[in-house]
Parts: sequence; structure tokens; C-alpha cells
Amino acid sequence: MEKVTKKYCKESLVIKTSRVFPIDTNNHNTLYGGKLMFYIDDVASISAARHSRADTVTASTDSVDFLTPIRTQDSVCLESYVTSVGKSSMEVFVKVVAEDLKTGERRLAATSFLTFVALDGNGKPVRVPEVVPETEEEKMLFNTAKQRIALRKERRKHSEEFAKDLSVRPLYQIRD
Repeated sequence: MEKVTKKYCKESLVIKTSRVFPIDTNNHNTLYGGKLMFYIDDVASISAARHSRADTVTASTDSVDFLTPIRTQDSVCLESYVTSVGKSSMEVFVKVVAEDLKTGERRLAATSFLTFVALDGNGKPVRVPEVVPETEEEKMLFNTAKQRIALRKERRKHSEEFAKDLSVRPLYQIRD
């Protein structure tokens, strides 16, 4: 079988739509942030696997930017796809749209970028196909990826330095 060297963003597209039930909401009757983050990681992981056709692991989540609340009268629709790649890494963009099921009004509720790494059967990084953007949104995300990658590297470096000063001992041992 011939190895695919390029794939279009749309080939990794995942769309998930869910109804928001009262059990999924907090005391403000809006979707729990953790529930939304679970959905985001879920769809992003499928996009990464579709693009790479390999096992994938989440390497980082840049952030989840909550823009508008998602309420019980809404459905929540997540769209994800690969926007940029390295050798074995893939940046996945997730767009979250809330839709009022009575009025049909749709609004951007959240955005997120995640990075996944493709692995072979031995858990070693494996090369992924290049990504080819087609739509204006895909091109914009592709063209701004280098900025986000640089910020990610800087944040990772900062996190590693910060972690050097943190203890992993249980609190009861620290306080003695």
C-alpha cells in the first residue's frame, strides 16, 4: 500500500452534535466546562487519528476559550480538523457552536487548539502526512500555525522550569 504524503483538512473533519441535558449543567444551568473539554478531546483525537491513520496521544491543549455559555435549551456542535503538522505532531482546531433549539440562533461558544502525536505500534513517533488547507478558514488557521507553535514551545519551556520548584510529596509530609 502506498504511503499518503498529503491530506486535505476536510479528510480529518469530525462533527459531533449533542443535546444539553440538565445533568450536564452546573448551578447556572450551563454546560459544565469539564464536559465540554471531554467532548473537545474526543473529537480532536478522532481528527488526529483520521489524519495520521496511527495511534495518537494528546500532547497538549493550548486552551479552551469559553466565549458564550451553552444552556439547556441549546444543542452543542463541535467541529474539529487538523490544521497544521510537524513530523509526527498534528495541531487540531476545535470549534464549538451552540444552537438554540427553539429559535435556531447559532453562536460560537468556544474554540480550542490541541496537539497530538502519532505513534507506531511500539509507541515511537511516526511521520504524518502534510496537511492541505482549502477553505478561507482552513488557510487562515494554517497560515497562523507557526505563531501558535512558537507560543506552545515557550509555554512548554516555562512549564518545565516552573515544575522544577514543585513537590510531588503528599501535603501531610510537606507540613511536618
